[in-house]
Amino acid sequence: MPRIWEKLHAGLTSAISNEPDEQKRRMVLGALEIGRAVVAHEQRGEPVPADLQQKRAMVEPIFAAIRARIGLDRTRYTVTGAAPTPREVLEFFHAIGLRINEVWGMSEIAVMGTRNPPDRVKIGSIGTALPGVELRLAADGELQVRGGLVMRGYYKEPAKTAETIDADGWLSTGDIAAVDADGYYTIVDRKKELIITAGGKNISPANLEGLLKAHSLIGQACVIGDNRAYLTALIVLDGQNAPAWAAARGMAGQAIAELAAHPEVAAEVARAVAAVNERVSRVESIRKWTILPGEWTAESEELTPTLKLKRRVIVHKYAAAIEAMYRNADAES
Repeated sequence: MPRIWEKLHAGLTSAISNEPDEQKRRMVLGALEIGRAVVAHEQRGEPVPADLQQKRAMVEPIFAAIRARIGLDRTRYTVTGAAPTPREVLEFFHAIGLRINEVWGMSEIAVMGTRNPPDRVKIGSIGTALPGVELRLAADGELQVRGGLVMRGYYKEPAKTAETIDADGWLSTGDIAAVDADGYYTIVDRKKELIITAGGKNISPANLEGLLKAHSLIGQACVIGDNRAYLTALIVLDGQNAPAWAAARGMAGQAIAELAAHPEVAAEVARAVAAVNERVSRVESIRKWTILPGEWTAESEELTPTLKLKRRVIVHKYAAAIEAMYRNADAES
């Protein structure tokens, strides 16, 4: 699932940036620059120039060592699904030789309905329909699917079945998607999770949350803003990377709750939020945020077993913290 790749990415990038040997650090960063250049050509559908291919071959031992460090040196095929994966995470792993393939599916269609063709992976998309699967977009952008893998119906729930599958066999997935000229689909967000601001703007919280989690300090994030004047975020520190980040700055031994209240951590999170805001429109920018003192894990009530956010639980549990970010909202908006 994406969170595993995100944590691996955060751990590796943190280790690289904190490498005490400057020559070694520069060597790895240079190799990554070459790897990303190759990925950029591939994503544009362009042939990789011969000189760039040669450079990529020369830095392969560096990438082989990185793959071995995370136990993926014998991996032949990698996939991810269940939620969106940040583009920079996918580009990083493609650059080091792990060509992660985003797939899409759901229990109602026997798990999987799309994948990227192995010889033409489009980063950020869920690929094209599997053989025997039909896909289309409804008027509101909801992805619909039809084929032999679609379930017959929900057990003893005929009303729910009729609501989900129409008379022609099209199943409404609940995902808002887009499709390009090559038939590659991209999931925008869950239909029920789109934020509609007080100004009527539709915003995908998952996109913003993914950008926030790209920072090694941030383990989880939940963007708030439905029927609100602006967006806010609840932020949870990464239980593994935050202590390492703190130790490198002379703050070793502090618990997550202590780090959440530390001014240096707050300043770094502020920089992370600012970096995200630079990449999105003004209406999508996060105006306020709160760093929570605990962690969200699969064992806590904030996440599902597949590490997805339980948004209703989070909104209810942290209602006081959320409301505090919206005090005097009318005066500030």
